[in-house]
Amino acid sequence: MPNLNEDYPAADATLASTQPEVSAEEKPKAEPRPALSMFDAIAVIVGVVVGAGIFRTPSLVAANVESGTMFLTTWVLGGLVSLIGALCYAELTTTFPHAGGDYHFLTRAFGKRLAFLFAWARMSVIQTGSIALLSFIIGDYMAQIYSIGELSSVIYAGLVVVLLTTINIVGVSFGTGVQRFLIILEVLGILIVLGAAFLFTPDEAVAAGNAGTGNGTSMGLAMVFVLLTFGGWNEAAYISAELKSGRRGMATALIASIAVITLIYLLINLAYLHVLGLEGMAASDAIAADLVRVTLGDTGMVLIGIIVTLAALTSANATILTGARTNYALGRDFPVFSFLGQWNTKASSPVNAYVVQGVVSLALVGLALFTRNGFETMVEYTAPVFWFFLLLVGIALFVLRRKEPERPRPFKVPLYPVLPLIFCLTSGYLFYSSLMYTGLGALVGIGVLVVGVLVLLAIPRIQKQKEQAA
Repeated sequence: MPNLNEDYPAADATLASTQPEVSAEEKPKAEPRPALSMFDAIAVIVGVVVGAGIFRTPSLVAANVESGTMFLTTWVLGGLVSLIGALCYAELTTTFPHAGGDYHFLTRAFGKRLAFLFAWARMSVIQTGSIALLSFIIGDYMAQIYSIGELSSVIYAGLVVVLLTTINIVGVSFGTGVQRFLIILEVLGILIVLGAAFLFTPDEAVAAGNAGTGNGTSMGLAMVFVLLTFGGWNEAAYISAELKSGRRGMATALIASIAVITLIYLLINLAYLHVLGLEGMAASDAIAADLVRVTLGDTGMVLIGIIVTLAALTSANATILTGARTNYALGRDFPVFSFLGQWNTKASSPVNAYVVQGVVSLALVGLALFTRNGFETMVEYTAPVFWFFLLLVGIALFVLRRKEPERPRPFKVPLYPVLPLIFCLTSGYLFYSSLMYTGLGALVGIGVLVVGVLVLLAIPRIQKQKEQAA
């Protein structure tokens, strides 16, 4: 393999802290600065994770377990596995804080080539696919509340991408302010669901619900759905360089967020189990809507639509906020994409990276014009690529322990190497499962990643042509 520094002679922003002092004329461009409070960080993490998934996946989990006790146990296990992953990320983010997040860790562990493929995947598959997926959820519910034609869902989804991208382009303070507002509304909505379940459920409904028993036998498949619902806490890596409380604060934010998320999920699933029972949950295609119908009647259907929309908006906004940071890091390392590596000091955000991310997300939303299963297609499109790179990040922790043993580590994973190994095995299992249980969308996502390989191979030639032209 050729020398990476010869192939890609970019100034490596990820190693800026080790560079000697330079003159004013040679100083690097504007970079991220600490602008986020602890509450902002927790709001972003919780907002990314607690999205519309908790209103969809519990019925799939219920269909694959045998009892209510096993059902609740899967969610506790999901919280524990996520906590193990968060502890691994706490070491990485406190040791190597950077707006590039996973991209930065992969660069230091494996070099720029692999890191480029990750950044490409984030820009074209993982993050943009997640944004499109969440926008479809919002579009579907908005179309039920007020239809504007056959393409209502697609139009609403596109408007969501444009609106939230614009909000974050205005500046990190505005974007996180919107995130705080949305997370408060989301929590209020969840409290309404819990109140309806435990305060307004008819006695006969509780008796009927508790009588049900599950028929499922696939605990492994149930855990796949649970861990998919917990997915997204790793987005904290992309704001690690912007936290006011410093490196150690990121570990606190991650652990606190996982605790909050696990508690929320347990309470919501207790409510489902209390009202619908295991069989009722397993038979439901819209579990939250069925809960509200039993407790509040048909008048509650609009309410649940609003709650699910708020949850999806919260996740979409947080996903947009963190997603552009990888594009920014890509632009700093590869001159071909240098326009992405420009940081707007006034807005304290990577404006160009937001614009590109928004355009790609809109293109993926446009795929709904060719398929009637926008949500399902985006799940298949993103899952295998996401879990593949999450596995590599877990491996990177081992590599960086060996490559940079003298690096100060404000936080170390307890019980090393056992916990990081569990994290890697879990990610590997979910990568395998996402390939086995998905269809054409997964192949398209992998195909886009292959295109990234071709772009990577073409970069040296493109750079050489630019140098000759200059």
